[in-house]
Amino acid sequence: MNTFPNIFLIGLMGAGKTTVGRQLAKKLHLEFIDADHELEARTGVSIATIFELEGEAGFRLREAELIKELVDKPGIVLATGGGAVLNAETRQLLHNKGVTLYLRARVEDLWKRTKKDRQRPLLQNTDPLKKLQQLFGERDPLYQETAHIEVDTVNHSIDKLITFIETTITNYLAHHENTQR
Repeated sequence: MNTFPNIFLIGLMGAGKTTVGRQLAKKLHLEFIDADHELEARTGVSIATIFELEGEAGFRLREAELIKELVDKPGIVLATGGGAVLNAETRQLLHNKGVTLYLRARVEDLWKRTKKDRQRPLLQNTDPLKKLQQLFGERDPLYQETAHIEVDTVNHSIDKLITFIETTITNYLAHHENTQR
């Protein structure tokens, strides 16, 4: 039987939520779900198309409803969209229904990872680096508020990062269990 609760990954675009989530789920024998990919599968269109047709507000409503449903599914690692924490109810659900990890990286590293990706609607503007800096400034406090654990994703191989995360979650759960007695 699996001893891990649901694990939710939050952080800005490019932080590694999908890459880390997929590997972590495999190692822990949990199901991996990427919220953006799930939303695309359910709607039959890309995130960019949802943004184009419904705006960011429409997308955020769909995202919040999806996460509200997914947090109750047992045995998952969920990679959320970078802006999922903008919704207060979503922040509360992520914090209360599992262990939430904030995958953190410097804006410059996020920029290097995302600058060639044309599938990120919020970065399709004249100064994507400035937009990333703005998003980091707005969202970093929300990520910190929501997360149980913060993990720096820079300068680690994926294998070392996964091992570190597994150990950190195990230690967090042991500490949390001891403080609940």
